[in-house]
Amino acid sequence: MWLTLLIHQLALILLAQAQNACNGHSTFRSPANSDIEVLCGSQRMEMQILLCPIYFNGYNESLLSLNSQHSKHECKGTPDWSANPPVVKFNFSITEEAINACSSTMKVTQEVGTGVFADFSSVQHINISGMVCSKDPSDGAITYHQEVMYKFSCRYPLQYLVNNTEMSVSGVSLAVKDNNGSFVSTLSLRLFSDHGYSSILRIPQGGLELKTRIFVEVKASNLTNRFNVVLDRCYATTSPLHVSTASYDLFVGCNQDDQTIMGVNGEQQEARFSFETFRFIEHTDDGHSTYYVHCATRLCVTSFCPSLIQNCTTNTNSRRRRSVSDSQDTTVSDMATVSSGPITIRLDKGAQKTNADSTVLAVSVVAAIVGALCFSLVAFIVYHFHYSNTSFNNKSLFTQE
Repeated sequence: MWLTLLIHQLALILLAQAQNACNGHSTFRSPANSDIEVLCGSQRMEMQILLCPIYFNGYNESLLSLNSQHSKHECKGTPDWSANPPVVKFNFSITEEAINACSSTMKVTQEVGTGVFADFSSVQHINISGMVCSKDPSDGAITYHQEVMYKFSCRYPLQYLVNNTEMSVSGVSLAVKDNNGSFVSTLSLRLFSDHGYSSILRIPQGGLELKTRIFVEVKASNLTNRFNVVLDRCYATTSPLHVSTASYDLFVGCNQDDQTIMGVNGEQQEARFSFETFRFIEHTDDGHSTYYVHCATRLCVTSFCPSLIQNCTTNTNSRRRRSVSDSQDTTVSDMATVSSGPITIRLDKGAQKTNADSTVLAVSVVAAIVGALCFSLVAFIVYHFHYSNTSFNNKSLFTQE
């Protein structure tokens, strides 16, 4: 009982001190919608609300919380009296756990892509919303305090909320790039050598042979079961940069290379396909061809995924070779593009040259041997013929005597 009274008196003292700080300030007035500022950050949502209007209505910062979750410390705000004007600040990470902790809402919507997403016929957005509410300090059945409530919301493209992109090949992480977001997922691209996606691809020092089948998997980890992974386009470039002008499409929607085989796409939290290794013509004079595989990746809510996957039952011209002069190239947002490390293909030109030289040498040796045998045979015949004539002449002379 005494503790409750002490806390109440302390709150009154703090309220009086705060009111003294707000007295005469231009913001010491009735609350207005313009009192709140919302920052939709790449990792956190941040709100700050003018304090003096709250004190003007008979409340203080301890009586404010996110979505009326007054019993949770993490849903309370932090006052900043050093700011001019004084404010109370709220913030939380844009992870599903943090959003749910203070009962904020997260709603997924679907609409036609615009801006950097103009190439997508359908783009999903997440709207995160809630309110900052006051708790009436009165214990009775009535109150004379006007309730204070500030609403907030932030809207993000779904792929903007991908935490980061892990670029890996042969099971080794090569780099991690921040993708301006902090949702619950990490994307990775890995290469395998078998249909079961169990044996990590090991690239020999000299490179892989042409027409070696590589199995590609793009996987999202720490992803809630509400979302699946969709690949819009996968392609190869001779540069590690996925925006390289010279590229070759493994597939774009339904259009795919003749040797590309699609596995799962948009059905699970991993997407899979395979292709046969090839070489870029620009590497004709080299002993090997090195390139990189990139996949433009999106997340989709499981109920919306079927509408994002195109109907590929009709035959189309599947092969498209890119060049520097190709101005019709399909472009996609790079906000969720995952890449592999270098894939090296050996062209075996040196071996072919060695084999050719060996063949020429072998033919030359055989020809020399055959020539020597023929010469020896001719010499033997000539010698035998000459010896026979000499013996015959000697025999004739002896008989005449």
